[in-house]
Amino acid sequence: MENHGEDDDRVTTTLEVRRDAVGETRLVTEPHDPTHLEPGDVRLRIDRFAITANNITYAVFGDMLGYWDFFPTGDAEFGRVPAMGWATVIESRSPDISMGRRFYGWFPMASHVVFTPTATADGFRDDGAHRRQHAPVYRAYVATDADSMYPAVDADSSIDDAEDRHALLRGLFITGYLAEEFFADGGGTGEPYFGAARVVVLSASSKTAIGFAQRAAIRPGIEVVGVTSASNVEMVEALGFYDSVVTYDQIDTIATDGGAVSIDMAGNPAALSAVHARFGDDLAYSMTVGRSHHDAPPVESAQMAGPAPQLFFAPTEVSRRIEEWGRAEYGRRCAHALAEFVSGSSTWMQVEHRLGAEQTQAAWADVHDGVVSPDVGLIANVGGR
Repeated sequence: MENHGEDDDRVTTTLEVRRDAVGETRLVTEPHDPTHLEPGDVRLRIDRFAITANNITYAVFGDMLGYWDFFPTGDAEFGRVPAMGWATVIESRSPDISMGRRFYGWFPMASHVVFTPTATADGFRDDGAHRRQHAPVYRAYVATDADSMYPAVDADSSIDDAEDRHALLRGLFITGYLAEEFFADGGGTGEPYFGAARVVVLSASSKTAIGFAQRAAIRPGIEVVGVTSASNVEMVEALGFYDSVVTYDQIDTIATDGGAVSIDMAGNPAALSAVHARFGDDLAYSMTVGRSHHDAPPVESAQMAGPAPQLFFAPTEVSRRIEEWGRAEYGRRCAHALAEFVSGSSTWMQVEHRLGAEQTQAAWADVHDGVVSPDVGLIANVGGR
């Protein structure tokens, strides 16, 4: 069997994805000198990261939204998809980043990574030349000892499980949280949910959708309708966040009185078109967030009734909320909401580990192929630890 460098800090093993056929991957192993870094750089060992449908979305939108540029390969055929997780500094030539510190943020699906950091109040920012055009939230790495969202544990839980759940849910929940806050103030208009009586959530079993629904469920006067596949109805109903759950072929049974807004996590044009056909001009707003149905053709909004779907880009909303609420208040609100959501996830989500390069590669294939149950979250570690 080929040695892909498990448990070896002298090599970096990376999972790369074919840019025009994101179900195809390869493992690349590169030796490095563990005693040498460029002045100012740090090398981190990547401890764990999540692989979810959102990572597939990052690959699908890699060119449009610049995800391939996070960790460039110089190869037009294969790229490196960012994943959220935790990593430990094992080498440092930065005067501000000490050995042994751990950070949360965006990493390649790899065993190690090198950054050119600029210290910040709560960690560092990657200031490599290729990263400077990216939104600040994508370049920020938060130290565990300065992280307002770092998980707290009690006697009945472990820090490993808490970190796993954060890696799986933190980024997805914040997207769902911000999307729900967007609807709650009508995109800045001050009219909750744009005056609609209900929100229709497509791909209601996705983790981002569950985070959105958990927040929407506590809003007064808004009905939360989940749309999912027949096999996931029981699981979605059991969450308790949706007022009603229908299958994709039952969209035409959703009540229309009072109108609706919709949020699409799936990127399935047939389902989204059905929602638009059901409500027409009574659809007050149509938001698209992801493309978990990555093999579906893009939505042709000109052919749909009602408003044109609007892509929700979380970093833009982060900036708007920080400006509106202030950075400290933004952090406080997110930390409180996230802690509640992650704690509750133990009732509906099982964590499954994929350790080693080949298992990480298999995890990507399983998520891409849609064979991972929605109540399972995959945590990977290329180094096999």
